[in-house]
Amino acid sequence: MARPVNLEVRSRLLSIGRQVVHNRGFNGCGVQDITAAAEIPKGSFYNYFASKEDFAMQALDFVYRPRLMRYAEALGNAALTPRARILAYYRELLAHFSRQEQPEYHCFIGSLSFEMSDVLPAIGAEVERIQQASVDILRDCLEQARAAGELGADEDCDNLATFIANAWQGVLARLKVGRSLQPLEAFIQRLELLLQP
Repeated sequence: MARPVNLEVRSRLLSIGRQVVHNRGFNGCGVQDITAAAEIPKGSFYNYFASKEDFAMQALDFVYRPRLMRYAEALGNAALTPRARILAYYRELLAHFSRQEQPEYHCFIGSLSFEMSDVLPAIGAEVERIQQASVDILRDCLEQARAAGELGADEDCDNLATFIANAWQGVLARLKVGRSLQPLEAFIQRLELLLQP
């Protein structure tokens, strides 16, 4: 008979384990490293995950499901116009990074996908699903902006959402490497110009 799932233990493994994977790389750490960091017996790992690969898949969902929900909530805020929602969201991220003594970004999805997408296609597919969900949320908001006259009537919202999402990934990569806010500031300046009729 299977042991009942302890959600607190599972959350601890996912929260701490994804940091271990991010810091050491998927291939650079083992189940023992994850469970030791989480201070949980190694055997308990397999009560929650079929394998280290299964752990990575669940960790992606654990990290990015709440982020996608926050993004959807911010871009669905009826108190603001669609254009204002988008700009407010990215300005708040700029403010977040500005509050850090040394701006830095730890991208679990980026680290894992660069290392493992070719080796484990399921991870690549999950990364693509998460990124496409983000694009879809933005596209829906852009379509509302177009309907409200905040974008040109002929604007291709799907293409624009993809472009903005790809540009944002570039900003995060620059932030990770250079630890400067300049790419983020430039992104927002250009975004303000893009989001016009």
